[in-house]
This record gives sequence, structure tokens and C-alpha cells, in this order.
Amino acid sequence: MRFRNASVRSKVTALIVSLALLWAFAAWVTLREGINMLWAATINSSVVEPSEPLLVELQRERRLTVASLGSRLRPTGAALRQQRARTDAAHAAFASSISGTAVRFGADDLLEERVAAVESRLTGLKAIRKAIDTGVTQPSQATAPYNAVIDDFYRMYDSVAAFDDKEIAKDGRTLAEMHHSREFLAREDAIMAGVFARDGFTEQEHADFVAATGVFRQTLSEAMSKLPDVDKPHYDAWAKSPAATRLRSMEERLIRHRVGADVLPVSGEDWRKTTEATLADLHTVTVSAGDRLLERITPVAVGVIVRLVLAGGLGLLAVIASIVLSITTTRQLLAQLKKLRDAAHELSDERLPGVVERIGRGEVVDVSREVPDLDFGDDEIGQVGQAFNTVQRTAIGVAAEQAELRRGIRDILLSLARRTQGLVHRQLTVLDVMERQETDPEELKQLFRLDHLAIRMRRNAENLIVLSGSSPARTWRRSVPMVDVVRGALAEVEDYTRVTLMPMGEVVLVGRAVGDVIHLLAELIENAVSFSPPYTNVRVSGQLVANGYVIEIEDQGLGMKPEDLEAANERIADPPEFRISGTARLGLYVVSQLADRHDVKVVLKHSPYGGTTVVVLLPQELVEVDAGPDPADTDATPRLPRRSPTSATAASATATAARPATERPVAQRPVNEGNVRALKVAGPSRPPQQPEPDLPQPIEKGAATEPQPEAPSVFTPGGLPLRVPQANLAAALRDEGPPTTPDLEDDDDERSPEEIRAMMGSLQSGTRLGRTEAARLMEEQSGGDT
Repeated sequence: MRFRNASVRSKVTALIVSLALLWAFAAWVTLREGINMLWAATINSSVVEPSEPLLVELQRERRLTVASLGSRLRPTGAALRQQRARTDAAHAAFASSISGTAVRFGADDLLEERVAAVESRLTGLKAIRKAIDTGVTQPSQATAPYNAVIDDFYRMYDSVAAFDDKEIAKDGRTLAEMHHSREFLAREDAIMAGVFARDGFTEQEHADFVAATGVFRQTLSEAMSKLPDVDKPHYDAWAKSPAATRLRSMEERLIRHRVGADVLPVSGEDWRKTTEATLADLHTVTVSAGDRLLERITPVAVGVIVRLVLAGGLGLLAVIASIVLSITTTRQLLAQLKKLRDAAHELSDERLPGVVERIGRGEVVDVSREVPDLDFGDDEIGQVGQAFNTVQRTAIGVAAEQAELRRGIRDILLSLARRTQGLVHRQLTVLDVMERQETDPEELKQLFRLDHLAIRMRRNAENLIVLSGSSPARTWRRSVPMVDVVRGALAEVEDYTRVTLMPMGEVVLVGRAVGDVIHLLAELIENAVSFSPPYTNVRVSGQLVANGYVIEIEDQGLGMKPEDLEAANERIADPPEFRISGTARLGLYVVSQLADRHDVKVVLKHSPYGGTTVVVLLPQELVEVDAGPDPADTDATPRLPRRSPTSATAASATATAARPATERPVAQRPVNEGNVRALKVAGPSRPPQQPEPDLPQPIEKGAATEPQPEAPSVFTPGGLPLRVPQANLAAALRDEGPPTTPDLEDDDDERSPEEIRAMMGSLQSGTRLGRTEAARLMEEQSGGDT
């Protein structure tokens, strides 16, 4: 499976290596025959040939030794000493030959072991001779040491490397058996030398003679049956020769001879002449057969050399040519494939995305010019290129359809979002009017809830606008205090009462980023509230840092897995293209788009409380240090969450995210039980000089109404009521000078008639409600007194 997935270069390299290994194997097989032939010739010239004279001399020394012991003469006679000298000379030549370097390299382990055994036996000849000379060795035991040495020679011959040709190897083994059978005839001669010296058999000598004769005839017969046709006539001629015929006759008479008879049936001289002639003729026939075998070996050796040249030389040339051809072909193939790959990457990474993007923007694109066909000829790679051309045309067509579909979906989302945004804006305007005209606290509470739901609906509509790739319509001309920006975000969160707003500092946010930052913070706070237990709070804090302004949103929920946290941060840092599929976390996509629009950094990390902390870093160009409230800044505050009259008891001095930027007149003083009771009595009435508590709305693109100027916030950035100097003093004790609070009556000229009518109607309704409540209280008190 791995090789199937390997590269073309790896596969070609593997093919070349396998071809080279195949050539090496064929060359080695052929070369091995030549090496075997070379080593066989080396072993024959260095081991076999020097050992044959030594073997003959050992056979002669054995015969003379047995003859000397049988005649009861001193074994150290002149003839025996001369023979021993000839044996030692042959031994020295043999030892010098086997000590050469060629024998060590050409001999295998078995041959080296048997050559060492022969040399050890030959070294022990001195001890054998000493035992014979001192009379320790009996005549019947004299042949055994020499037989052991000669047997080691024949075992050494059996270990000589043979040819790979089976017929030649078989013929060689047959000649070796013929040569070995000659040794048994020599043993017969050695036994009879002692017999003739004593002029009679012993029981043991007669048994040994009969055994040696039987072995000679048996081995000779088996060897002659295996002779090749070319050698059989020569051996048949030897077997029918006068010497061989006389030898068989003498052997028969000696075998039938009874031990203890006075006269032997054969004379010693006749036996000696006959055996010497027979041994000599047998050696001559064997050597002739060896020469003929060598002649047959010559063509085999020539064939080995020819095969070696063909497999080694021509095979090597073929391998080299194959390697060169493979390398050049592979380079051309890889070059074409690289061009095809580069063209495919250029199409998929550059051209095709650009064409799809332009089609998605509605441009008319000439596909044939923008994405030309790939031309790589008519070979197999060219056919692949043509198939790729078909694929790319189909892909571009499908991509164009998909881009058109996505653009249509974005247009539908944008259209629906704009319509929804317009309707929600009109709904907020109607709710605003209804809130101003309503006097019943319970009804006013429900209107405030509808107002809050409408604000959240507006955020959802703006989500659709962001998903469609456009910008929401809400914009501000001037900077807005950061605390009001965060409160504006809280106004778009369902469970805003669980959010604790910490001091934000005297910092304002530039108007162009107010709408998007409110939307971004609303999404993050909504996420923190939704994924934390309902009994926990979400804390929002902010402060100036070296790189801008940091807002931290920390919840006490279960937190996120490390891999989910990493994925969310990556999604925010590198916002992907919006697709219809995979919409499980649209909030993160909206946050990433809004953050990318103003270069805002948003990072999620683990909270020490076990939840998640979101760090929002606003760049320096978006924040400014607040120099103080500007009464003329009529569009500087976003719309905040409404408070129903019945929820006034929950308002304390703590700065929660649910606290609006402005409260009703009673909230301008510290909250206590008397104030709360007075608020319940007063109801929703508003004094003529106090404007609608809702802060002015942002500019809505395409909206029919214009922004309405309203009073500035009377709360500190921390959410506490703003203290007005001398507000509770008597008129006579106040200092003369400009008023400390904005003269709201001066702004009446800027109010529309509808607003003035609503304000006066609210004043009258409040007055009537107050008088009614006062009369009811008085009646209750008078009734209680009675």
C-alpha cells in the first residue's frame, strides 16, 4: 500500500534498483561458475597434484615397512631409508604447496579442515617410524598408521570443489572412486609383501588379504559401471590385459590357500611384477580418463566465460542504458507533471477563487479568457490535461452557480434584515409614543418589556445584515461615553439583570464604531449569560491600557474545552467565509466580522472562576479620554433598557448593567424607602421640564424620522446618580450665576409639537393620578381615625 502511494521518482528508482539487483544476481550466478572453475583449478594444482606423488611414496613406504618387519630384518635398511627420504621430500613439496594464499582463499571450511587433518597425520609419521624402528609396532599393526594417513588423503579429495555441471561432476567422482580402488590393490600388495617375507600367512593376514581383495574388486566394479561411454573401452582393455588377468588368478589361488600350508601357491617375484604392472596400468588408464575429462571441461569453461561476458558486460551495458533512459524519461515525465500541477494549483488557488469572487460580486466574467485550457500535447499527460480542462470548466460553472446562489441568499438576507430593521425602528417609535402616553404602571411595565424585546429583535436583524456582508444602519456622529456604550449593549441582552457593570473610566468611543462595538459586546455578553448558571453573575469591566482600551467579560459557567477555546479564537481571529451550512455558532461569526471591521482584538481564555473570560481590545484610534459631558451632544447615548415602575425597589446604589443612563426625577436623589414610596405614588408622571427618560436614538439609515435632541445623562459613568450642587437649597440661598443643570426649557424651541403635546399630556396625567392617590390616602386616613 505504501509503494502504491509513493511518488513517480521513487517508483522509477525502485525499478532501476531492482533491475540492477537482477543483473547482479545473474552476473553472480555466472561468475560463481567461473569462480568455482578457478578455485577448482587452483585446488587441483595446489592440493591434488602435489598430493599424488606423496600418496604413491606413502604406499611404497608402507610396503617396504611391512616387508622389513616380516623378514625379521632391521627396518632401518638402506632401501627403507631411501624410501623414507623420498616420502619426506614429497611431503615437503606438498606442505609448501598447501601453505599458499590461493589455497586459503579457494578452499572452503571443510576442505581446510581435511587438509589440516592430512598435514597432522603426515607430521605424525616420525612417531610412527620410531615405533616401528624400536619394535613397539608389531608386523600385523604396521599397515594401520599408513592406512589412516592415506584415508585422510582420499577424504581430502572428496572435499575438493566440484563443477556446477552435473555430468562433469559425476564423471569426476567416478574417476576419484577408480583412483580409490587402486589404493585397495596397493593394500593387498603391502599385506603380501609381509607374507612373502615370512613365507606364509597368518590367520589375521589371510583375513586382511581376503577383505582387501573383496573391497578392491567391489569398488572397481562399481566405478567401472559408472564410467562414461568414452572411458569404458579403455578400462575394459585394462581389465582384459595379461597383468590384470594374472592378478585375478593369483588372488583366487591365494584366497583358496589354507593357512599353515608349507608352500604358497604364488611366488613373491611373480606377485611383485604382476601387481606393479597392474597398478601402473590402472594409474595410466585413470590419468587418461582425467585428461579426457579435462577436454570435456574446456567447452564448459568457455561457456562459463561467454555467459560471464554476456551477463556481466552486455548485461551491465543494458542496465546502464536502462538507467539513463529511465532517468531522462522520468525527468521529462516529472517536468510535465510539475507543469500540470503548477497550472492546477494556479487555477485552484488564484484564478478560480478570483473568478468566483468576481461572479459573486455580479461582474460579467469571460471564463475562456480568465481560465484558459491547459495544453500538454496528445500523449497520456496531455490527455490528463484535457480531462482536467473538462473538470475545470465544470468546476467553474458549478462555482459560478454557487456564487450566484450565495449572492442571492445574501441579497435576500440583506433585504429581509433591512425590512425587519425598518419595522423594528417604527415599532420602537410607536412604543416610545405609547410609553409617554401611558399612565398605568402595569401597562407601562409591559410596554417596557416590549421595548426591550424590540431592541433584541433589532440586534437579530443586524446579525442578518452582518451575515450578508453589509454594515448595520445605526451610526453616531459624535463620541459616546464608554459606560453608555456598554449599557447600550446590555439593552440588547435578555437577562441583563445578571450583569454587573464595573467602573469603566472617563473614556469615550468614537461615533463611527459605536454601533458595531455595541453589537459586538451584546453578542459576547449574551453568550456569557446564556452559558452560565442562572444564579451567577457576569462581570463587565474596562480600563485604559497601553494599546487602547480593554473590556473584559467574565462569566462563572462551566467554561470551554481547550480545543474548543482554541477553535473559537482562531475563528474570531481569521473569520471564514459565511456559508449556509455550519451555522451552529453564528454569534462567533458576527463577532469576527465586527471585530475585523474596526481592527478590534477579541480573545477567549479560561477564567479563574472556572468559566470563560472574553478580552476585547479596542485600538487607540477608537477611544478618547472624556473631557466632560457636552450638553449639545444630543446623539451621544445609545438606547438603554427600560425600567418599569414596579421594579424601582430593586434599584440600589450598586451599578448593575440593568440600570439605565437616566431615571425618573426621584432617582436623582439617593434611593431610600421614602423615595421608593414616593415613586410608587407618583407613578409614571413626568414633570414638564424633564424629557423622556429614553436617550436619543442613533441615526437610522433610510429611516423616516430624524434624531430627537434630549437631555444629557444625569448619572456618573459608574451608574450612580449625578450630584447637582445646590439642587436642594432654597431659592434665596442659591448663588447667583449660570444654572448648574441644563436649561431644558431653552430646548423647547427644538422640540416638535408632538413631543411637547406628549410631555404636557404626561404632566396632566401624572397630576391627576397624584391628586387621585392623595385623595384616596386622605380618605383612608380619615376612615381610620373614625
